[in-house]
Amino acid sequence: MNLKWLEWAKQIQAISQNGLAYSKDVYDLERFEQLRDLSITILNEYTDVEIDKIRTLFASEKGYATPKVDVRGVVFQNDEILLVKERLDGAWALPGGWADIGLSPREVVIKEIKEESGYDVRTIRLLGILDTKFHDHPPSALHVYKIYILCEITGGDASGGVETSEVNFFKENQLPVLSEERVTEKQIKELFKFLRDPNKEILLD
Repeated sequence: MNLKWLEWAKQIQAISQNGLAYSKDVYDLERFEQLRDLSITILNEYTDVEIDKIRTLFASEKGYATPKVDVRGVVFQNDEILLVKERLDGAWALPGGWADIGLSPREVVIKEIKEESGYDVRTIRLLGILDTKFHDHPPSALHVYKIYILCEITGGDASGGVETSEVNFFKENQLPVLSEERVTEKQIKELFKFLRDPNKEILLD
């Protein structure tokens, strides 16, 4: 879904954040603060989210503005894909989450799969790096890159975690209701192509 006002608000926020990080002139800093306030006002006008929450989640970071990074694990078993049920929305997703400071993508995906599914894994290869703006995710105030990493189970047992309530494997044509903020049906079907063709070219937006 392409919402122009949301894209403009995100661009204004990024410009203001970069300006606040690097400008020295007091008048320029004041103008960049005004731009940040404008981006918050736009989101508040078009959503039902309170201004204080928008300011905290959307406009509180400092330093150069960069996309968020979401790392997801892709595990196949018996021609099925591993999914976990998210407690937050009751829908299913690939195990994974935001990249952690101090951890590599490989370390993040191993940790997230263990925490969310109970399985120990080893990483096999990178499958793709996608930009959510090119895909049918719900509208978001964040600009997100998604990293998909193929993994293989080495141990452990299926069990939910703090953020997940169920763990299961699903066939390509029998997918459950998906948490589309995290992964879409189209993306999962694209990932299944790696099961049929291990040499498939890496997905890159």
